[in-house]
Amino acid sequence: MKLHCNYRILSQPFVFLVVFLFTSFTTDKHDVAATAKDQTIMIALLLDTSSSMDGLIDQAKSQLWKIVNEVAAAKRGDGKQPNIEIALYEYGNAGLSSSEGYIRQVSALTEDLDVISEKLFSLSTNGGNEFCGLVIKTALNELAWSASNADLKMIFIAGNEPFTLGSVSYELACGAAKKKGVVVNTIYCGDFNDGIALSWKRGATLTGGTFMSIEQNSKTVYVPTPYDDQIAALNDKLNATYVYYGASGESRKEQQIVQDKNAASYGLANIAERSFCKSSHAYKNSSWDLVDAAKDNEKVITETKTDDLPTEMRTMNIEQRKVYIRQKSEERINIQVGIQSLNKKRQEYIYKNTPQSSKDKMLDASMMKAIKEQGRAKNLKWEEGC
Repeated sequence: MKLHCNYRILSQPFVFLVVFLFTSFTTDKHDVAATAKDQTIMIALLLDTSSSMDGLIDQAKSQLWKIVNEVAAAKRGDGKQPNIEIALYEYGNAGLSSSEGYIRQVSALTEDLDVISEKLFSLSTNGGNEFCGLVIKTALNELAWSASNADLKMIFIAGNEPFTLGSVSYELACGAAKKKGVVVNTIYCGDFNDGIALSWKRGATLTGGTFMSIEQNSKTVYVPTPYDDQIAALNDKLNATYVYYGASGESRKEQQIVQDKNAASYGLANIAERSFCKSSHAYKNSSWDLVDAAKDNEKVITETKTDDLPTEMRTMNIEQRKVYIRQKSEERINIQVGIQSLNKKRQEYIYKNTPQSSKDKMLDASMMKAIKEQGRAKNLKWEEGC
């Protein structure tokens, strides 16, 4: 069987705690017609960072770009691709405020995937109390959820304590999520039947979500390919096409390199996953990169102050700036095409060299099954065989 997609996740069962908490408290009226213009997949990751979750956090770090690539492959009925926004919460960490229920918003909903990577790699574990109902309620209240019924709004929450703990009823929290069109998917870190007994399955069922169980201490296993080195080399060239601007632009560009290194800490296969993401529509940096920003509004090239530009652009006149950014944009497109071409071969190689028994046990397969099933209701599709 030939693989037709560019984003298959290849790992043994891993504990990737993804909580996609999507809610809109503002109205009960939904704009079904929004599909004709824009559509967004909104994801909130709710991660248990208590002492027993070291394996979970490690897998989350190692699987971020694979998961993003899977989600980013979605297409609308008209063939266009939806926007992606991700938020991140941690809960159950004894180092967090008890008055806040040991819950912290690590990142609000954002399209900036480097921010999510940066925040994820900053997480550490510390024993505490895990209140699932409260963290779901908190994410529903705090995040800027869309009011559009066309958007796919999801929670993936993972942990290993009873789903019933805390003063906020998980039933009430999940009921509120359902009213707002938010699907709660639960991932129990441990035995499947234990997860059922501890109400993790019921939490998902209340919103029409999916219940899964995983072994959080299993290590992600990558399949090395002949294409990993080539993709990594193209990623270095890709970074050279980013042109920072603004007061924080230079630090954000430096952070891009840091997140490359974080991904590479799990091996060439993982940096290949990140590189492929950077070649896709999902990777947006309009807030600090002139090439991306100019696609939204070319005026940014002329309006940016000289002191907020990189050294090589400070002596350029307006027309020279435009030519320079246009050249960088063309270079980027060519490099991205090269990465996508190599990644297609890479995914086909991985598919052919991964035992079927391993494929059947992959967490990403369970997660993507849930996302695809729920995405169909929003007119989203994924290519056959992915």
